Amino acid sequence: MSRPTVAIAHDWLVRYAGSERVVEELLVEFPGSRLLTTLLDPTTVPEALRRAEPSVLQRIPGATRHHEWLVPLMPLAWRLTAPLEADVVVSSSHACAKAVRAAPGTPHVCYCHTPMRYAWDFPAEADRFPAPLRPLASPAMRWFRRWDRETSSRVTTFVANSSAVAGRIGRYYGRGSVVVHPPVRTGFFTPGPSTDEGFFLHVSRLAGYKRGDLVVEAFAELDHPLVVVGEGPERHRLEASATPNVSFAGQVDDEALRDLYRGAIALVYPADEDFGIVMAEAQACGTPVVALRAGGALDIVEDGATGILIDSRDAVALRSAVREAAGAHFDREAISGKAQRFSPERFRAEIRQIVEEAAQKRA
Repeated sequence: MSRPTVAIAHDWLVRYAGSERVVEELLVEFPGSRLLTTLLDPTTVPEALRRAEPSVLQRIPGATRHHEWLVPLMPLAWRLTAPLEADVVVSSSHACAKAVRAAPGTPHVCYCHTPMRYAWDFPAEADRFPAPLRPLASPAMRWFRRWDRETSSRVTTFVANSSAVAGRIGRYYGRGSVVVHPPVRTGFFTPGPSTDEGFFLHVSRLAGYKRGDLVVEAFAELDHPLVVVGEGPERHRLEASATPNVSFAGQVDDEALRDLYRGAIALVYPADEDFGIVMAEAQACGTPVVALRAGGALDIVEDGATGILIDSRDAVALRSAVREAAGAHFDREAISGKAQRFSPERFRAEIRQIVEEAAQKRA
């Protein structure tokens, strides 16, 4: 059978992170695919993604700068998009993209980064909305939960990016799914000569839900240096509360990030992530990870072998785990070897098989 034609839908393309890398790899595997999204900022994404076709929301002034304010309009945006013609429609969805309409009889494979967190876990996501909008957003999310569940019926096959997300798909949609971990640049993030230079590392967007505050609090009573990489709305507050052993590097390029991974005793990452690309990148460099026993960390970190998992998200537990990591002797070569299961080649092969099976069933 010849390679099927594919149309791809992604929530929005206004920054470049893990979900956008998934779309990049889909375009590598299915070149020439039509690519649709609600909003596109061509200044923030690689060239391969700039050809995406944005929705009517693109016409709203300032839309790409405040895309999360427009989430309530995104169901309408996808509704106004004509049904997609292809052998298979593939949506890359963490919000509303799974609502894209496929032409009658066309299979729809949804690569689900998570069922929409805004709807299903609004209290934890509320700080992403401007304070004046939060009282209105909370009741609106009840409608979103109903809509999100109803539009799950448009999906032929769900693919989850982690075991935790597969569990949410089952709870919220009553659907089964297959787990395919997202692609990690294991060919770039590799072990190097600079290892274990005596500092710990925290890499994330500095926003409340990433729990950088917990990391800074834990290191206030530790002697070990901590390097914090990333930018975000919480940076000034975190810097104000940090002790002298905590330094902030801001946003760094990929080469500098790789050097930091290689040099760190461990990555400290207490966020409850859907997957957690940062954890997998660190492990590809041979660096152990101290993480919460939840979410994507359950698929990435093997407790005692590739890192340490904590059972409660508090500074005391995190501090204890950091001390344990400082005295442990991890096999960095083995850690890097285990991370190869997240390679882009493996991702593309598994997705190709799922898409081809969907196309064959249609035929």
